[in-house]
Amino acid sequence: MKYPLMRNNLLREDLDAVIEHLRQDDPKLTHGEHVRAFEKEWSQWLGVKYSVFVNSGASANLLTMAVLKLRYPEGGEVIVPSLTWVSDIASVLQNGFTPVFTDTDPRTLGMASADILSKLNERTRAVFLTHVQGFDGIDDEVMSELERRGIALIEDVCESHGAEHDGRRLGSLGWISNFSFYYAHHMSTIEGGMICTNDPLVYQQARMLRSHGMVREADDPRFRADYQAQYPQLNPDFIFAFPAFNTRNTEIGGILGRMQLKRLNANVERRTENLLHFLSRIDPQLYRTDFKLQGSSNYAFNLILRQADDALAERLMARMKAAGIEFRRGSAGGGNQLRQPYLKNVVPANYHQQFPQTEHIHFYGFYIGNFPDLHVEEIDELCHVLNDL
Repeated sequence: MKYPLMRNNLLREDLDAVIEHLRQDDPKLTHGEHVRAFEKEWSQWLGVKYSVFVNSGASANLLTMAVLKLRYPEGGEVIVPSLTWVSDIASVLQNGFTPVFTDTDPRTLGMASADILSKLNERTRAVFLTHVQGFDGIDDEVMSELERRGIALIEDVCESHGAEHDGRRLGSLGWISNFSFYYAHHMSTIEGGMICTNDPLVYQQARMLRSHGMVREADDPRFRADYQAQYPQLNPDFIFAFPAFNTRNTEIGGILGRMQLKRLNANVERRTENLLHFLSRIDPQLYRTDFKLQGSSNYAFNLILRQADDALAERLMARMKAAGIEFRRGSAGGGNQLRQPYLKNVVPANYHQQFPQTEHIHFYGFYIGNFPDLHVEEIDELCHVLNDL
């Protein structure tokens, strides 16, 4: 591909840092000091008290919903997007909650605020909001209503590192937030994710859930002492508080994360400059350009046709393939999740038709790569190809 979705996300200096670690006589490879240092540095960068490094963004979703289940063992409803990655909704189902879907806001590609507000009720346990493709999906009215009702906001920031809302980084506003460090994202640990919170109980629970539910993984001595006092007949090194998971990351992931975090702010700035240039060159008669840009940290260039036109969509895909432009149809997660077979027995037949904005993006929305070393001349060439339909 002449224009891939990502290019050069792992630099020579990152690999050299890993090699230097491996050159030690007895390098520690599993979870250790670099993981702990990365968690601390990430928390400081984001503006939260606690972070827990895991092996993927999907695992961050899974453990977050497991924490929510500890708070609400009886279950309940979680309001989710219809345009998102599969693991957001799968984690809700896997923990016994009922997903309640919303349509898409065309300016942010996030959850339609009116839909969220209309679906809040006494069974709502959380709103699991995805900040899609680097856009700020927060709505102040929704935030105020959730606070008034005592309903948790959970932020999926997997595609939106460094984006902000009113000067605060996304991922620092909700009860819990999730990040992904997959290869194609703003920064990468090859595979990896982070759970972030200001809640000390959530922090201890997430640490234990990450490592088989073992109480020794809690870093609060009082927390460990309470369990040891309750279960004196058990070896204190092997008290399993929850039927949990093994989602730990490694020292190599921690090293890569620490190296890449140093460049993240500059990468976000460059991605934003690229997006603004792209939007100034793309044909607004063909494509939507009226996105909410305040605070955004673009993940990918979105190509959403203004009109529902099957023939034009086919021509666009053919032209991108011929020009060597890698793309994804349906934007985030392949489009409308309600069309996916894993939800076949969860929602009624043809339920996807009740979400017209998501449906439009499913068929007439695409994204193409934006990354820090994409040059202005390349963006101009991309726009020339995309405008000439």
